[in-house]
Amino acid sequence: MTSLRYKDKVALVTGGSRGIGKGCVDVFVENGAKVIFCSNDDTEGQDLESKLNSKGPGEALFIYGDVTQESHIKKIVEKTVEKFGRIDCLINNAGTHPLSHTIDEFSAEDFRKLLDLNLINYFLFSKGAITSMTKALAIDEAKYNVRVNSVAPSSIWTPLLDDVLKSVPNPLEAKQMCANSQLLGRIGTIEEVGKACLFLASDATFCTGIELNLTAGAELNYGIKNMRKQKTSAN
Repeated sequence: MTSLRYKDKVALVTGGSRGIGKGCVDVFVENGAKVIFCSNDDTEGQDLESKLNSKGPGEALFIYGDVTQESHIKKIVEKTVEKFGRIDCLINNAGTHPLSHTIDEFSAEDFRKLLDLNLINYFLFSKGAITSMTKALAIDEAKYNVRVNSVAPSSIWTPLLDDVLKSVPNPLEAKQMCANSQLLGRIGTIEEVGKACLFLASDATFCTGIELNLTAGAELNYGIKNMRKQKTSAN
């Protein structure tokens, strides 16, 4: 029997009902964690909670919440502590990406909403944003024995990416371009992101203030990077 790497620990995942957040919730529950997750979709959240609790070995609790609202964030944290007494791991995942638009089709209000979801909610949950502020927060929180790390994924197959690709003229070509942007020549999975977060939470106990690139080498070259495609062509 595989050992449970996060047994009875408490993890809070934002945006946990679909995409990368769902991958994190799945992996942590599979490893014995008590996982609280929030999203602004009641149906998806409750369905996932029921599915995971019927399978175990950990448990899941869904809380409705809009992470652009500070009052919702406070409620989510308070309910988590009320239920389990502590939070061992926070995965600040909730975020979005606009569909394919020109700048003229993107209003100032659209931009404000994007910042509220992709940046401000990170500040409200854990007093830090994403990259440089992860390092600053790691320094501030070390005295409490709290580690702060971030995961930087490249192309991951999610419902959001599917929607983005469907909004462009040639979705199949765009999907292949996404795959070709990684040296491994494929798009990542939500489970792979979940496993990376589990590694940082359970195993990387001497790591704080780092950004873990989950990119299949996308940052190592320019243009089409799919080395598998080149090797196949050479053969």
